[in-house]
This record gives sequence, structure tokens and C-alpha cells, in this order.
Amino acid sequence: MKLNYRRTFLIGFAFMAISAFWQMYDNIIPLILQNTFHLKEGAIGVIMAADNVLAVFLLPVIGAFSDRVDTRLGKRMPFIVGGTAAAVVSMILLPVSDRLMSLPMFIIVLGVTLFAMGMYRSPAVALMPDLTPKPLRSKANAVINLMGAVGGVYSLLLIKLLVEKGTRPSYLWVFAGVAALMVLSVVLLLLTINEKRLARRLEEEYPEPAGTGGVSETDASEGSERSSDKREGVGGKAAVAAFGGPGASAERGVKRSLAFILMSIFLWFTAYNAVTTAFSRYAVTVWGLEGGGYADCLMVATVAAIVSYIPIGMVSSKIGRKKTILGGVVLMTGCYLMAALLPNYHPVIQVGFALIGVGWAAINVNSLPMVVEMSRDGDVGKYTGLYYTFSMTAQIATPILSGFLLQYVSYRALFPYAVVFSGAAFVTMLFVKHGDNKPVSKKSLIEHFDVED
Repeated sequence: MKLNYRRTFLIGFAFMAISAFWQMYDNIIPLILQNTFHLKEGAIGVIMAADNVLAVFLLPVIGAFSDRVDTRLGKRMPFIVGGTAAAVVSMILLPVSDRLMSLPMFIIVLGVTLFAMGMYRSPAVALMPDLTPKPLRSKANAVINLMGAVGGVYSLLLIKLLVEKGTRPSYLWVFAGVAALMVLSVVLLLLTINEKRLARRLEEEYPEPAGTGGVSETDASEGSERSSDKREGVGGKAAVAAFGGPGASAERGVKRSLAFILMSIFLWFTAYNAVTTAFSRYAVTVWGLEGGGYADCLMVATVAAIVSYIPIGMVSSKIGRKKTILGGVVLMTGCYLMAALLPNYHPVIQVGFALIGVGWAAINVNSLPMVVEMSRDGDVGKYTGLYYTFSMTAQIATPILSGFLLQYVSYRALFPYAVVFSGAAFVTMLFVKHGDNKPVSKKSLIEHFDVED
């Protein structure tokens, strides 16, 4: 059984467009709110958290609704086409309202844009699993992640090349460039991917074995390869023997480890998301970078993360996931500290951001598998939900918390803020005693890019 790379690549265009939008959103929207509408940092933080609040409520509902839809275009494609069309029209009005200096218009258009993006984000992500046999989804997800990274770099290049110097540059061409990518993506999908026909063919060629609860033997085997601790029944009866001691004590130990790793997830997302959300404003205000010069740092971090996925997977298989995560946290904390100590921009910061990208990759490759490996059979979805609950909660809280800190203390508080929360994540991670293992080597190099963001 071989992955259809052409089809997966074409499906990946939807995720690439989504990633391009969010990269642009995180970098440009805060600058518009600050420089055009002169909002305080606290208010900017609240607005920047709105998309995550909307995602918590909207994405599961839309995803579930698309599961039950049956149209000529399929289940997911109507949401992708309609959501993209609405998002493209509304997002182009954002730079227009910026030039008109109309805050009410900007807020209304921003709300419509975020809702439109939410309308097709879950269906777009679900399209790949719908059209890919289960044993091949790891490889396919790796392709999708690489496409997403390309989308992020695309937006950063647009920002670097098209944003002029000055306090109120025009962002119209950046928005137009991202909108063009979104339109191109949905057109390619419509022309090349017949969702309904492909889904029907997949059902015929790869039927679900009876009595597996929707999980094929191959998929179960793949899951066991990705989680050697689950083969030993972590969290179940076998875990008691593996951990030693009475069953109740072992169960408490697993729950304690779960609590500490969830705390760690919240803490490192709090640090990282604060930096990514506020960095464009920080670079302009503190370091005096003009135009889209700040995009260089973010591009370096993104590319470094992509390049490091393969070696990080190899390191994890040698020393285990926990040590790899701790190493990543140390790298990121050290780089935050270095940035905090730099009074002015210096080219060495590029090295720092490259290491931040490597550290973030080390965390992303290993954190969700550690959480899942503490689950019982049948509880994987619940534990995955816990992971995303804590990561999403951090991304809702930190723009607001860090925003008020920047407003009432100083912009220079950004990186010390990140140091504190990242350092705290290192401490809590030390108390995680379960869920670690040395993952089995990937079957192919591409599977190293199958990570959770």
C-alpha cells in the first residue's frame, strides 16, 4: 500500500492557505490595532485571543456538522469553498478599513473573517483523513504539515517584501497575496479532488473490519508502533505491574504525571504564544525594525523547526521523549533570556530564533504522544482532548495577560515573561514520571514531519 503523494499534496493546499492566513493574522493585525487605532496592549490582547475563544466553541460544532452533510460536492468541500469565499471577501476589507481608519468597520470585518475561517478550518483538516487509508495517515499528515509550513513562510515573505517602512504602511498587497493563495488553493481542490467519488472508492477498497469499532488491525498496529508504552497497557492492569506497587498507587502516579505534563503544556504554550503574538510590535517598538524586517526572525524559526524534525525524531528514539522535551525547553528558555538582554537588534538574534524553532519542534514531536501513552484503551480521544484543552486555554489567556503586562509595565517585559513561564514548564516537566519511552524509528523520513502543532 503506497500513499498517493499527488493527491495528498493537492489536499494539503487547503491547510497551506489556512496556515498562510494565520501567520499573516498574528503579525499584521496587532500592528494595525496599535498604529492605526491606537489601542492599548490589553485591548489588543483581548482581540487577539478572540480567534482562539471562537475556535473552542465553533470548530467542534462545524466539524461534527460536516460529518453529517451529504452534498454533490461531498461532506467537507462545501464548507471549504463557502468558507474560503467569505474569508477572502471579508479579509480584503481589513486593510481597507485600516486606510479609512474606521475601527467599527475593522472590528465587524474582523469578526466576519474569523467566523468564515472557523467555518472551514475543521472540514479542511478532516479532508485528508477522509481520503487517506488509515495506515498511510502518518505519512499524509507529514505532507500536510510541510504544506502548512510553506504557507507560513509564504506569508512571512510577503510581509518582508511588500510592507513598506513607516508607522502606517499599507498592508493591502500582503492581504491580496494571501487571498490569492486561498483562491488558488480552493480552485485546485475543486478541479482535482472529487471528494465524494474518492471517499466512496476508499470505502470499497479499504472496508472497516467488523467488530473493530472503526479501527482496522493495520491502524491498531500503527498506533502500537507510535506508542510502545500503550503496548504495555499504560494506565491499565499491565501498567500496575510495569510501575510496581499496589494498583491504586500506580494509578495515582499516572494521574500525577498527567497533571504535571498538562501543566507543562499550558506553561510552554503561554510563553511561546505570547512571543509569537506580540513579536511584530516588540520588534518595531523596542528594536526599531521597520517595514517587514521582523519577518526574518520568524522565518528562521519556522525553517529551523522544519529542518530539525528528522534529527529530533532520531534523538527521541535514543534518549526518550521526556529528555528531548526538557532539552527543547532549555533551548527556548535560554533564547528568550538572550533576547531579553539585547537592548537593540543584533544579527545574533537570528541564531536565537533558529534555536527557538528547534526547541519548539522538540516539544511538538514528543508532547502529545506522552499524554496519549498515559491513556487507557478507549480513552485516547479523551486524553487528546485534554492536550488541546490546555494548549488552547494558554493561547486564549496569554495574549490578554501579556498584553496587560506590556501596557502597564514595559514592552521589555515580553521576553522575561516568556522566560518565567518557560522555566516553570521545565520544573513541572521534571515531575512527569510516566508516559516516556524511546519511540520506534519511523518507517520513512517523511513520517518525521507527522507532528502536532
